[in-house]
Amino acid sequence: MPNQQPSLDLVFQALADPTRRAVVERLSQGPLSVSQLAAPLSMSLPAVMQHLAVLEASGLVRSEKVGRVRTCRIEPQALQTVETWVAQRRAGWERRLDRLGDFLARTADDSDPSRRSPR
Repeated sequence: MPNQQPSLDLVFQALADPTRRAVVERLSQGPLSVSQLAAPLSMSLPAVMQHLAVLEASGLVRSEKVGRVRTCRIEPQALQTVETWVAQRRAGWERRLDRLGDFLARTADDSDPSRRSPR
């Protein structure tokens, strides 16, 4: 998936699970083997592999096998996609809240008799 933008829906679906978020958090510190990822988790290795498959399908994680060791690493572009989407939503809401604040300030000024200009 090097030239394709990760699907935002798949990324959010992958991040919806706390185990997968924990895996992403651990991989943000650097690449790890599947056995290293599985060690602190209280689940079977096949269950960990299923979580990793979801993370790979979303584009968040990439793995490669060298010999008998499968190493996983985070794919920063997928996280960048989420960050961009959230930042765009935040900017829109901040603009709306700024306009609401301006409106409320004007409304408060209009309703305060001591702030009215004499006629």
